[in-house]
Amino acid sequence: SLKSHENTQNALDTNLNKRTKSIYTPLELQFIEMKKQYKDAVLCVECGYKYRFFGEDAEIAARELNIYCHLDHNFMTASIPSHRLFVHVRRLVAKGHKVGVIKQMETAALKAAGENKSSLFSRKLTALYTKSTLIGEDILFKQLDDSVDFEEVTSDVPDNYLLCCCENGENLKGRKKGDIVIGIMAIQPTTGEVVFDCFRDSASRSELESRVLHLQPVEIILPSRLSDQSEKLISSITSM
Repeated sequence: SLKSHENTQNALDTNLNKRTKSIYTPLELQFIEMKKQYKDAVLCVECGYKYRFFGEDAEIAARELNIYCHLDHNFMTASIPSHRLFVHVRRLVAKGHKVGVIKQMETAALKAAGENKSSLFSRKLTALYTKSTLIGEDILFKQLDDSVDFEEVTSDVPDNYLLCCCENGENLKGRKKGDIVIGIMAIQPTTGEVVFDCFRDSASRSELESRVLHLQPVEIILPSRLSDQSEKLISSITSM
């Protein structure tokens, strides 16, 4: 009996908003779990014929998309029509945000005919968009209609490279202080173009600089360990 009471109390504590002392709705609990997995992304959650933003994501969407944001239950929320998702995803990405699209895995018709018709829709992340990976069914231009200006969804998002680099300074013959061997690979997901190179560079990192400036990547993936010279160069380039 005591154990049952403790389990019930733990469940209530999990479902309770400690700030407002109100119970989270099933949808809010579902969003909380998804947000734990994708903390650095603005999540668009499909809810029927619209996509909703919650919490800080809603405030970001309201600021960047110039849409209305208000308090609903325990979270600030904002919404967009589902047929305008591709426009708003591109706008958020153009502003430098990583955007996750959470879709319903069940249709209303199938759910109504099933045994779990009174339960919450199952949802999962179906796409994660950044400046270099803005491809997928959610942003294809075939969805454009006469009410949408083509320039509205294409002008702010560059078509450019995602660059990965790594380095190795071990067993380098005739090595001077700061010398290193660097490997780079750049891809354009929209076209499938791949550029790769491996080269020796000095402490000034002039070779790395020339390649980065030539490719003009919109995103750079770096290893967990990077030399001070390379990190300083990349930081100075990205800050510009």
